[in-house]
Amino acid sequence: MIDKEKENLALEYFEKAYRLHIGGKIQEAIKAYRKSLQYYPTAKAHTYLGWALSLEKKFEEAIEECKIAIELDPDYGNPYNDIGTYLLALNKYDDAVYWFQKALDAKDYSTRYIPFYHLGKIYELRGSYFTALKYYSDSLELNPEFEPAKTAYYKLIAMMN
Repeated sequence: MIDKEKENLALEYFEKAYRLHIGGKIQEAIKAYRKSLQYYPTAKAHTYLGWALSLEKKFEEAIEECKIAIELDPDYGNPYNDIGTYLLALNKYDDAVYWFQKALDAKDYSTRYIPFYHLGKIYELRGSYFTALKYYSDSLELNPEFEPAKTAYYKLIAMMN
């Protein structure tokens, strides 16, 4: 099979996986992501497989998928943020900060407001409220409609008064 055919099959399976994923059929989505990766591995497919695995609380496997994604495309920001999110879920805050910072430095990343928000949560949990407010503010500067950052920002302001 020529590479273009493999790429097309990989894309078909990826799109099927994503539909299953969004539809809540996580086990089926995981199988379809893996099938996509058998045909043609991409950073996006590894990242989304990691996301699906994380929904099953398989954080270590999810992290490994994201690391593979980074090897394939070090400029793609999503897997850095996702690793940070999984480490956050595991209460590994120091490690998570490292990965969120890497996400902010990634060249190909359109949702930088998300790691700013997560950094705010970490600093809020640590009791560094002014640093947390700065990160929430940075998140809102990039996306003023991002409700989690907006809620966290105003809730923290109210708590500090």
